[in-house]
Amino acid sequence: MKLNLKNPLVFFDLETTGTNINSDRIVEICYLKVHPNGNEESKTMRINPEMHIPEEASAIHGIYDQDVVDCPTFKGVAQSIANDIEGCDLAGFNSNRFDVPVLVEEFLRAGVDIDLSHRKLVDVQVIFHKMEQRTLSAAYKFYCDKNLDDAHTAEADTRATYEVLMSQLDRYEELQNDVAFLSNYSSFNRNVDFAGRMVYDDNGVEVFNFGKYKGLAVTEVLKRDPGYYGWILGNDFTLNTKAMLTKIRLRELTGK
Repeated sequence: MKLNLKNPLVFFDLETTGTNINSDRIVEICYLKVHPNGNEESKTMRINPEMHIPEEASAIHGIYDQDVVDCPTFKGVAQSIANDIEGCDLAGFNSNRFDVPVLVEEFLRAGVDIDLSHRKLVDVQVIFHKMEQRTLSAAYKFYCDKNLDDAHTAEADTRATYEVLMSQLDRYEELQNDVAFLSNYSSFNRNVDFAGRMVYDDNGVEVFNFGKYKGLAVTEVLKRDPGYYGWILGNDFTLNTKAMLTKIRLRELTGK
């Protein structure tokens, strides 16, 4: 089966220093660009995270400080990566909850202006969990009848994710070979920010998705408790969350 694409679809996977999307950094990135005509391009690169890679993270992906000491920083390659994925939709495994937010944070730190809000985001893990409820290695075995021998290397995980999606499309008649459908199907909710701290309700209104104001409209909270904006900006939230909250606040202040 060939993917029915209007735009190139970039499958990608990150290996990182940890699982905190606010503060952890990329140590390896692989992306596989699939073009509408079926052509494929892939790239893998190690990244110097400019911080110590914790031993527990290295034990999972096998990348240690000495392996990346001479590698470029993300800031050094950010514009190149942004150029490679320009105009592309994105796909990954658990990507909507982890890889996409981490990538966005790295772009923001690097000062590279990239807007992913209008891209289609396909999370193959969500499709898998809705259908079968397992992990990437199990998904690879289940759908492709192969063992994922190099699990937790970005290149192996990226390729496996691509193959799993192709097999999912072959297996499930209810799945449409359409990136817009797959993006909608693999979304748990309609996030305003990539971390999901704010989401759109059924009426398309931005509401907080955490804490004491969960479920309340962002604009109403900012009117009722103006200090809440400053509290979020001063605490451990992602740069993207802070930027989207600021955008909403400015929209209300200016009427634009």
